[in-house]
Amino acid sequence: MPIPFETFIPYVIITAMFGVTGAGLSGIRHYAGGGKKHRWSLDTWDRVLMDRDRRLTGVLRGQTDNAIAPPGFEVNQPWRGEKRFS
Repeated sequence: MPIPFETFIPYVIITAMFGVTGAGLSGIRHYAGGGKKHRWSLDTWDRVLMDRDRRLTGVLRGQTDNAIAPPGFEVNQPWRGEKRFS
């Protein structure tokens, strides 16, 4: 039994919209992740290293192989000092 023409058009439209949505979401994740695969089950250590990499390279997922940190990195730390009394 052939598919009636009236039901074929909505089926194609719905399938196309799911495909467009999936491709768009995949593209956004790929772009937001710097072209790398999505990370799973991050713990505190991974987050600390990602923050360090962001401060070194300016990109959350960026990494560098330079043995010497860029100028100003020695004072660029995530820990905030206590407020001084004035």
